[in-house]
Amino acid sequence: MAKAPAAPQKPQAGGGKAPAGKGQPPQPRRGGGKKDAAPAAPQARPKPTGAVPARLKDRFSTTILPALMKERGYTNPWATPRLNKIVVSMGVGEARDNAKIMDFAVTDLQTITGQKPLITKAKKSIANFKLRENVPIGAKVTLRGARMYEFFDRLVNVALPRVRDFKGVPPKGFDGRGNYAMGLREQLIFPEIVYDKIDKVRGMDINIVTTARTDEDAKALLTHLGMPFRES
Repeated sequence: MAKAPAAPQKPQAGGGKAPAGKGQPPQPRRGGGKKDAAPAAPQARPKPTGAVPARLKDRFSTTILPALMKERGYTNPWATPRLNKIVVSMGVGEARDNAKIMDFAVTDLQTITGQKPLITKAKKSIANFKLRENVPIGAKVTLRGARMYEFFDRLVNVALPRVRDFKGVPPKGFDGRGNYAMGLREQLIFPEIVYDKIDKVRGMDINIVTTARTDEDAKALLTHLGMPFRES
């Protein structure tokens, strides 16, 4: 006689575990298992293109600084005068009537210096000049570090020689505390400015702030850096 088929087994009470691989995903092992792989180290951020040190800054450290110490009698290199900052500013008084003129001035100043300008506003109202308080009247840029040296290098070697009938900058622009100020009549002497893209010829003021305590030390510093002073 043939045997009767076995009856199907009922699931055990108490929530018995089903064998792995049948209807349930395998559970991760706890304790004694292989350690998870360590996350990959973040890749180094690529260096920006054009990060070339300013040549005038390197020349100051290697050549100009020793020459100044010998010429002016300094024994401590940190006491030797050096550039602190350069402030380039434009006065845009006509912007009180037409705000779009300020956009042209800001664009020119940013193109020349490579830094976003700060818009200056009137501190008080002057009725004779039809000027109200907090009205934008100009823009300025404060340069430090590598940008300061790059701007000074372009100023004395590229821009100033393009001035018509240029015979040097006046040596009387010092303020008695080692700082020098000069004015330019037009922004077109900088090769970055395209004549067809400007609204008008506009001048600017350049203030060179040094760590020198006397005008003689400041003049010696600027002369070594290449400033072409006019013979008085």
